[in-house]
Formats: sequence, structure tokens, C-alpha cells
Amino acid sequence: MGFHGGMPHFAISRRAFTALLTGCALGGCSSGSGTASGRSTQDAVGRAYTFLDRRVDEAAGSPGGLPRSYTGGYMERHHSTVAFTYDVALVIIAYCRRGRDADLDRAAALSRTLVALQEQDAEDDGRLRQSYASGRPPSGAKVPEAAADDVFTGTLAWAGLALLHAHRATGTAAFRSGSLRAARWIQDHVFRSTGTAGYAGGITSAGKQVAWRSSEHNADVAGFFRALGDTVGDDAWGGRADTAAAFLDAMWDEEQGAFWTGTGTDGSTVNRSPVPEDPQTWSYLATRDSRHAASLDWALRRLAAEDDGFVGVSVSDADTSKVWFEGTSHVVCALRARNGDGDAARADRLLASLREAQASAPGADGYGLVAASSDGLDTGDGDRLYASLHTGTTAWFALAGQRANPFVLD
Repeated sequence: MGFHGGMPHFAISRRAFTALLTGCALGGCSSGSGTASGRSTQDAVGRAYTFLDRRVDEAAGSPGGLPRSYTGGYMERHHSTVAFTYDVALVIIAYCRRGRDADLDRAAALSRTLVALQEQDAEDDGRLRQSYASGRPPSGAKVPEAAADDVFTGTLAWAGLALLHAHRATGTAAFRSGSLRAARWIQDHVFRSTGTAGYAGGITSAGKQVAWRSSEHNADVAGFFRALGDTVGDDAWGGRADTAAAFLDAMWDEEQGAFWTGTGTDGSTVNRSPVPEDPQTWSYLATRDSRHAASLDWALRRLAAEDDGFVGVSVSDADTSKVWFEGTSHVVCALRARNGDGDAARADRLLASLREAQASAPGADGYGLVAASSDGLDTGDGDRLYASLHTGTTAWFALAGQRANPFVLD
């Protein structure tokens, strides 16, 4: 999820490059009305939806199908054809944001599959697994088989949020019910009152509790539960959102102006390495808490990345040699939401780089976005990202191009 060199075209130092990202000090910020490779943002966003349409339609032409997350490049060569639940959720949210009839039809089809996966899961308790086989379900089956049986808190929160968007857009009661089941699973299975109270990581495929507590996951839960409470009219979910937000408060470092990663397995010891991007931006998108708005500046300063002319941020401070295009879209969305002095210019510059990536990054097809500016970006958590086309990255770009906040139900 969302967690996870050289500069041949820009002969500037790291210090100068960081200044350019954070303050547009060298005067090169775009106005947002310009184009990358001759494309306006509107055209680029339209192309992104075309990519999502193709992935969804090839996989979900029959009931129950899910689009594969990655195509092309390293990921396809290594047979990664699964559909990550987080990516499916993002595609649903992106479709609901644009809201054309065909968009809502596709969002509804994917949402029905998520609800069916909950209902037909062997545990029948509202959980969704980390990933599923993409494409058409096996003969005689109504839903895809699980590819990874783990249940992670952040993934389930994003799926629940996506079902809320689908309910808001289509009025389908089953989507709200599915969202409630996901929320109840999170509350019943991973809430911890000991140590720094908050929500733990989830349950592994072997049924083992994931005891660490993540700032990212708690930001996800805070945003999801707040939206759920507003939707169902139950203040209890707002109180639970406050608990997740209080965990973020505890992870806040005022001097650094950033959130630490979370806690260790004891629920108390603060984990300070590596420090990822997504809690810095998702925290603001989920809570809109001005006390912590400086986390966006930390991400722009400490995670600034440049690779082969593309600019943006990386996944974490473990490796800033390549650009993480999904995370760069997070930053664009968060800067639009914060809307402080200079934020629009910073967002415009990053969005221009994303448009250029859509057109000319390694592995680009002119429609989707690849996950990383080049192969082998170290996330810092034992994984690597590659220049393979990615539904999740493309959906985030579509949201960024429309100035959307995925935690806000339109």
C-alpha cells in the first residue's frame, strides 16, 4: 500500500532540489494550466480512467472478477497477476469521484464483489483478505480465490471506505452494510487499549496477531470511522475515530514536524525507522488537523526524490533514489486539501511530473502510471517497487488530478 540514482536531467544539488520542491525557489513552478508532453491535466486524467476501464473490463466482465494490480515490466515477468484489495478499493473510490454512469456501474460491480467476498469468506466475520486472484473466478465459483490470506487493518479500512463511497454514489444498502462489517472486524479484532491505545496491524495468514501499531493504519482507521459515523449516524464511530487520531498525536514529533512510524509489538516503544511517507500525508487527508499540517513539509523535504528527470517523493527515508508516483499523488492531494501559501504551486509542479510519468516513464503506455520511476525502489519494509503499470497508482493520480480527498465522501 499503499507501504511500503543520479540526476541526468537536472544538474542541481540535493539542497537546491529540495528547495525547489518545498518552495519553488528556482522559479520553475507551473501554473497548473500547462501540459506535460502536450497533455492537459484533464486529458491525462481521462487517459488514466481509460487504463482503469481496460483493467476492470478484462477482469470483471463477468460477476466476481477483480482487476490485476500490476501489468508489464518486472511485476508481469514475475507472474504478479493478483488483485490487491487496497488497489481495488482505490479504483472504486476513483470511479465514484468522477461519477459518470459507466464509472458507477464499474464501481458497483467491484463493490458487489467485495461484499460477496466478505459473505463467502470461511470466517464470515466481515474480513477481507490482503489479495485475491485476478480475472474471472474459477469455474463454478462466484468469487475469486484468496491469494494472500492475511488481513491487514489498513487494507480493510480502505475497503470499508470504498464501500462507503459506493453507497453514497449508488444508494445500495448492501455496500453500507459491508462497510459496517469491515469496521466491526477492525474494532473487535485489532483495537488495543494497552500501551499507546490504538489499532494493531491485523492477523497473518497463519492466524497470528500482528501486534505492532502503525501510524499509517491508524490514520486509515481515523478517516474511515469518521466517514462511517457520519454515514450511519452513530457517534460511537466518531469516538473510535478520535482514538485512532489520538494514536497519531502520540506518534507526533513536534521538533521534527513529522509522525514516527508507529510502535513495536509491545504497543509502547516508538518505531523511528524507517519513516514512511503515507502517514505524513494520509494523516492530514483523514483528520484535516492543522496542528500536524507540517508533516506535508517534512515529506517534501526529507523524502524528496528525483530520478531521470521525474520529481516527487519516495516511499520512506530508507531509499530516496527513485520517485514513488503513488506517494507523489498523495502529496498532491494533501497539498490541495491544506491549501496554504505556496501549496498550489507545489502541487502543480508535482502533478506536471506525474503527467510526464504517464507519458514517458519506463514501462509507460500513455494511460496508466507505473509504481516507481525505475525498478528496485526499496520501501524500507522488506519490499521493492518497480516500473510496472499499477491500478493503485493510476487511481491516486486520477484523484490528484481532480483535487480530491479520498477520505471525504462526495
